[in-house]
Amino acid sequence: MTTIYDVPADSLINEVAKDLKENKKIEAPGWAQFVKTGVHKERRPENPDWWYVRCASILRRIYIDGPVGINSLKSYYGGKRDRGSRVEKFRPGSGALIRGAVQQLEAVGYIEKIREGRQVTPKGRSFLDKKSHQLKNDIPELAKY
Repeated sequence: MTTIYDVPADSLINEVAKDLKENKKIEAPGWAQFVKTGVHKERRPENPDWWYVRCASILRRIYIDGPVGINSLKSYYGGKRDRGSRVEKFRPGSGALIRGAVQQLEAVGYIEKIREGRQVTPKGRSFLDKKSHQLKNDIPELAKY
């Protein structure tokens, strides 16, 4: 059985993002074109479909680390903030952005809320594993393994 550990993360995230974009329950909020992904960033994302890429990345991250909470995801998507001549300092990613993405993934049924945080449902696990299998068959170098 092929899992997400058998394929490159960037390829899997891009393929899942394409499928999420076609899903009617997942759509970028109106403010998504103007917002930064965290206080450590200087500009907004250049990719017009960045919302779907972030949703796919969050889904993969919950698959790997789950169950996780929003604060764990904020730490994962955070980074060092440039403070001029002062030493850089770690700042977490945007919580509203992560919460919005997680809520949309819950509405689709890929994630569920439990006492310890959020975890991937069997439907979400099946979706990611099927995408991994398709991707592994499409990439000839990976088909050997």
